[in-house]
Amino acid sequence: MKKSYALLIVSFFSLLIHSTYAQGNHAYWQQAVDYTMDVNMDVETYRYTGKQKLVYTNNSPDTLNRVYYHMYFNAFQPGSEMDMRLQNIADPDRRMVDENGKSRIAALSPDEIGYLRATSLTQDGKEVSYTLEGTVLVVALDHPITPNSSSAFDMDFEGQVPVQIRRSGRNNKEGVALSMSQWYPKLAEYDFEGWHADPYIAREFHGVWGDFDVSITLDKNYTVGGTGYLQNPQEIGHGYEAPGTKVKRPKGKTLTWHFKAPMVHDFMWAADPDYIHDTLIMEDGPALHFFYKNKPEILENWKNLQPKTAEAMRFFSENVGPYPYEQYSVVQGGDGGMEYAMSTLITGERSFGSLVGVMVHELAHSWFQHILATNEAKHEWMDEGFTSFISDLCMNTIMNENKANPFEGSYNGYYSLVLSGKEQPQSTHADRYEVNAAYGRAAYSKGAVFLSQLGYVIGQDKLMATLKKYYADFKFKHPTPNDIKRTAEKVSGMELDWYLTDWTQTTNTIDYGIRTVSESKSGTHILLERIGLMPMPLDILVVYNDGSQETFYIPLQMMRGEKENPYGQVKRTVLPDWAWANPEYSFELSKSLSEVKAVVIDPSQLMADIDINNNIWLADSQ
Repeated sequence: MKKSYALLIVSFFSLLIHSTYAQGNHAYWQQAVDYTMDVNMDVETYRYTGKQKLVYTNNSPDTLNRVYYHMYFNAFQPGSEMDMRLQNIADPDRRMVDENGKSRIAALSPDEIGYLRATSLTQDGKEVSYTLEGTVLVVALDHPITPNSSSAFDMDFEGQVPVQIRRSGRNNKEGVALSMSQWYPKLAEYDFEGWHADPYIAREFHGVWGDFDVSITLDKNYTVGGTGYLQNPQEIGHGYEAPGTKVKRPKGKTLTWHFKAPMVHDFMWAADPDYIHDTLIMEDGPALHFFYKNKPEILENWKNLQPKTAEAMRFFSENVGPYPYEQYSVVQGGDGGMEYAMSTLITGERSFGSLVGVMVHELAHSWFQHILATNEAKHEWMDEGFTSFISDLCMNTIMNENKANPFEGSYNGYYSLVLSGKEQPQSTHADRYEVNAAYGRAAYSKGAVFLSQLGYVIGQDKLMATLKKYYADFKFKHPTPNDIKRTAEKVSGMELDWYLTDWTQTTNTIDYGIRTVSESKSGTHILLERIGLMPMPLDILVVYNDGSQETFYIPLQMMRGEKENPYGQVKRTVLPDWAWANPEYSFELSKSLSEVKAVVIDPSQLMADIDINNNIWLADSQ
């Protein structure tokens, strides 16, 4: 039966995907913070010191009596919250444990740990009191920061780069010396919900947009890449100088790299003495920079990666919205793939397909995390899931995968989550999932299905229009789940609160079935049933013995609207609405039962029905 089902729907699904995806304010306030930092790195000891001047502008209606800084490197110490979580979760991240499954953090020696601490801190020239609580610095202000005012904080700080454990660190498994992410004292976000000073336990980040002016001094033999535009390329060289020009480096054993990054909420850099630095200037886009180790076995892949990065940049700019910066850097480093402002860290010793795949995913994060920037601690599915959705489409195009369903992996991941019995609502805080696998499938798989299934509900053209409007309306605004829902409502004209509520705030599942197909006085009687708690509209495909086909559309009453016919060349009949509380729904076909070959619920398979076995009726199996 499953084979017959697949044969019946494949042409419909291919038609739907390839014909539609090819087409391709928030009133609340935003805080602002501008950083000026001067950092000195000792590449022998992996210790660094820095001075930071931070100007914080309070655009909220609230008076602030304290502020918080993230001090992320303190997570990489025995006994930290990250270590404790690692030791007590059933399925720890394999990168963070040894061959015996024991925490690598717990085994770090004093010269291998990470730390970040303030040695002095003033507010507008006056000393303030502060307490370091793990990865969060709690600062009691000398004087309140009133609405629509600014305050300047000057901090001296010192840190040690940990052995590479997670995301950042020194000497990763591919030999990259410095992967410098989450390395500086970072002011926590304050928004309409209040402070978001989450400890660094496992997940990702939330930050305040601002302008960064960063000077980094280190051994002159190291090449640096990452966030920001280099301001002194003719003093630095290392592939940044203008082609054909001479570099005038200052004398000494070190170089000071001066970067500026406008309107970002993070700053990453990586450095290695053996980096190759290539640049690709896009005619219709930003300058692309590539930093990778000079290892013969990876050179071809990294060269071939460069035009694919340009293709991906164009795809996302056309299908989501214009990339707003003039530069993007792909940097070998870290422990897998992780997005940062204007850049990414990825491990580089991969097959070509894997290398392109991780680049595409991390580049897509530039839109959904570094420009839209939802709070990943609370709404991780809006970043990881939306990124997975658009990167699946991108890979299907630029790698010529030609998959009938580019999201099949996401649907399968969601189904396995449901079957595992470990599912928690997507509204669960990212650090509070019982197991990592449940987090991953909820954030990535179920998050991607949120969008692909939304296309089933409102129509694929409306979905892509929704993404573009969402980006245009909410870039640099930290949107919330209600914002994507309201955008889809405005584009489609439908009411979608039910969709957001059931999919993201509950573990309700979708399960519709064909109960009976029987002879009636007027032709054929079809009786459907709703088994799951989550409501959905239904597309029904009917195939007749003479080869003809037609579809029937049953709108969900609470949607208060209808989508356009997704199968334009196939006759469609719009039936009366199905009110969710009714467990059954029936309709009539004008043709006799003997003429009916098959009845199928959702030939697109974009509705995440957890049991498709009752979604098809075949005459020859009766």
